[in-house]
Formats: sequence, C-alpha cells, structure tokens
Amino acid sequence: MAAAGAVALVAVLGAACSSTNSTSSSTTSASGSSGSKIPASAFSDRTGLTSSSVTVANVSTHFGGLFTGAAVGTQAYADYVNSTGGVNGRKIIVNAGDDGYNNGANNKALTQAALTSAFSLVGSFSLNDAYGGQVLAANPGMPDVSVTLDPTTNSLPNVFSPVPLGGGWETGPLLYFQQKFPGETKAVGSLVANEPTAIDAWNGEKAVMESLGYNIIYDEQFPISQTDFTQNVIAMKNAGVKMLFIEQMPENYASAVIKALDQQDFHPQVIFGASTYSSSLIAASGGAAATDGAYLEQNASLYLGEDSSTIPSVATFLKWVQVAQPGFKPDLFTLYGWVSAELFTQALQNAGTNPTRGSLLTALSKITTFNGQNIITTTNPAAKTISNCYLIAAIANGQFQRVDDPPVNGPTNGYRCNGEYLIPKA
Repeated sequence: MAAAGAVALVAVLGAACSSTNSTSSSTTSASGSSGSKIPASAFSDRTGLTSSSVTVANVSTHFGGLFTGAAVGTQAYADYVNSTGGVNGRKIIVNAGDDGYNNGANNKALTQAALTSAFSLVGSFSLNDAYGGQVLAANPGMPDVSVTLDPTTNSLPNVFSPVPLGGGWETGPLLYFQQKFPGETKAVGSLVANEPTAIDAWNGEKAVMESLGYNIIYDEQFPISQTDFTQNVIAMKNAGVKMLFIEQMPENYASAVIKALDQQDFHPQVIFGASTYSSSLIAASGGAAATDGAYLEQNASLYLGEDSSTIPSVATFLKWVQVAQPGFKPDLFTLYGWVSAELFTQALQNAGTNPTRGSLLTALSKITTFNGQNIITTTNPAAKTISNCYLIAAIANGQFQRVDDPPVNGPTNGYRCNGEYLIPKA
C-alpha cells in the first residue's frame, strides 16, 4: 500500500499544479479543451435519473484504505446537498465501487457497469483509472467528473476534473523561496521515487527551478519499497545540500526522511507540498522539534482544519465528512472527492429540470471558473487548466500556519497569485 500511495501521491502533486500562463522562452503555456462534439444519443440518455433521485458511480481503490477518502468525500458532499433538498428536487445517490488495485480489470468492469446504472461517474480516484478511461473513450456520452492521474483520460472530452493534470511547475512559490533563502537555493536537494509519474513530475519542477537560477546538487531516485533514508541523508549532508524539496513525497516517506535528518543532526531548509500535507505528518516525523521551520506550498487551503475559521467551505467539508463516515481522517483524496461532487452538482443545477447526460456534459463544458468556495485555488474545468495561485504555510509550534499570504477576504481569497505556470519544452 505504501508503494501504491507513492505512485499516486506523486502524480497527484503534478495534477495539483497546472495552469495556463507562460511567457518564458524556454517554456510553453498549458492549454486544454473539452474537445469533440457530444453524441446526439446523450441528449436523450437519462440513465440513473428518476424524478426524485440521481445515481452516480464512484470507482476508487478501497483496498488497504488507500483512496477510500475519494468515496467518502463524494458521499459527504452528496449528504450536504441532500440536506438542502438535493439538486432541482433530486437527491444524489452514490454507488461506490472498490477496484481493488488489481491489474485494472476491476476498474474497467466497474466503469462499464456504471454505463447502465449511473447518470455520471463522480469523484473517482484510482491508480488504474486508465482502464476505466478506455471505457469512457469508447462511450463519449458518459460524463466523468473526477480527478484523474492518466493524461489520456484527463484529455477526454467527457472527463472534467476540478484539479486538471499539469506538466510543469509554478514559478510563484519558487520565487518566494528564492527571495527568502537566496543562499539555500544554490544547493538544492530532492528525493524522487523511481516511478514514471514521479520522475516526470520532478523533471518538470526541476526544469522550472533551473530556469530561475536554482542549483540542484542532489536528486537521487529511491525504490518505493524504501523505508530508511539514512544513507540518502548522509549523502546530502556530504554534498552540502542546504534546501530539501520533498513536495512529491507522501507523508509516510517524508516523515521517514525527517527522522533521518534529525538522527544525523542535519537541518537543511525543508519544503513540503500537497502530497505531504497530512494530519499525521508532524507527529510521525517526531513532533514540533523535528518539523518546526519547514515550509508548505500547495494549490489548496489548509483544509484539514487550520483554515476552518476563515474559509467557511473548510468547516463545511470537515463537518460533512464526519456525517458521511464518523471518525474518518480526511486527506487529499477526500478533498478531491468533495470538490468533484461539487463540480458535478453545479453542472447538474445548470443542466435543466429534466437533464440528460448530454445536457450535463454541455453544462460542464461551460464551467470556466471553479474553486469549491475557495477550498482550492481557481480552476477552469472546461479548458482543463488552473490558475497560478498558491498558498504558503510553515510549521510553527507543531502546527501548519499561513505565512505571507494575502487576507482571505481579499480579492484573491487568501492565495498568492504572482508568477506563472511553466511547462518545459519537449
């Protein structure tokens, strides 16, 4: 499960950092499109729809609890909407399926089954989503509103993500760290899982870093079965690393690195990212003494609770997750299920009082601004892009705290929106 989580979380971080803007001569801008026309048959297709309910399917990996959060987040938003009377009088029913993280056959079969039982796929998350993507490619009238890890699936005209895939990195946070720690950015280290998604994501970030003047002196790959990073830490210490980017590591790997740093009395400036933001990270790393002073950059709010008093959608999210599954600890996948369901709901509200799959796809293709009531930075689901906005936080006294971010009640809703998103040229 740790191995699977590494692959997914690294890919997720790439998904969490996409945008449209670029002016650098060494990069190109991201772009996207909903693509081809909607099949005519979709405009008479009301599968899964009744006068009082709309059934959606969620195909995620529950095996080992890996991405159970995606289904929980989807159900949580459905419960929230249903408490207000549903969508145009229809309650949302979520049919959650576990693809078991096998060879992809289950994901494909569950996606195929959804064609005849559900109005849309919503909030799914799986390492095997490329197999379900084959079904969606063959059935372009079937909507899917989910975060996907597969670039081919992400590009399908019937797939709409609240957090589309990217391929480069934002300059904003890199410029921030460069200004704050000019000496440290001349001796940067990173650890990269030896999986294609991890390597691709790091190569994109590394190229943008180097274009800004960062000097990468250590970027070793590690097997996803690795649990002890002592030798890597010793090598980084000997190389003179002053700043360590482990944004693309999930919490269980990142905490192991922090422990090894402490054991070797080696303390470079640490930068965390969306994959490492977790309610377990600080305790698992050794507490405040081991983590205070580390920074976090991501394209979402501090949705695990730190922003609950200033961003109402965070408090709503946390409340309804507990309604859907009492005692559950939300994670990044829970957030993705929640915002996917919210995007679906927004489109369904706009699809008419007697919607079809076709009118839902049409409504989705017109949503060019989405941020889940500021729980994430603004995206453009129709164009499959997001903005250049991000959040900076630091760990102080064992807690994540916003640092140098604008006020939540300001025009950027608490996010920094300087810089641009760059994609390295092939």
